[in-house]
Amino acid sequence: MGNLFVIRTSIGRESQVMDFLSSNAKKTEGVYALIHPHGMSGYIIAEAENTEVLKQISYGVPYVAKKGILPTPMTYEEIEHLIEFKPEQIDIHKGDIVSIIAGPFKGEKAKITRINLTKAEVILELLEAAVPIPITIGLDSVKVIGKKESEEEKGEE
Repeated sequence: MGNLFVIRTSIGRESQVMDFLSSNAKKTEGVYALIHPHGMSGYIIAEAENTEVLKQISYGVPYVAKKGILPTPMTYEEIEHLIEFKPEQIDIHKGDIVSIIAGPFKGEKAKITRINLTKAEVILELLEAAVPIPITIGLDSVKVIGKKESEEEKGEE
């Protein structure tokens, strides 16, 4: 097993860089794996013998940052949460009141109107808006601050 290194890329160009790197890695020994964890913009993680091998496969590849390979190897424990899927217990329900903790509506309070667990998103309506407009936002961008009042609605979910 090799060491884990980080390769910096232009944000939004990770998949193109992955294509170039994987093509070059097939012709070179010493690169064992390349991965672009979902939600990690601008970075690719590579398992390789050393940084020299990575410099070799990334030479001339567009969208790799000038000093794109971080010299210090990482441990698996540092990136484990990025690459292992662990289902979370989500205690959020239709009708709950949430506080938005990230994004353009940060600090606003809203009511959950729908939940899409497969996409990890919630559809909500801002409480203080003059006109209720449905907004789709990631589950990790909201924090439950109040549970729905009646338990009768639970059967509708």
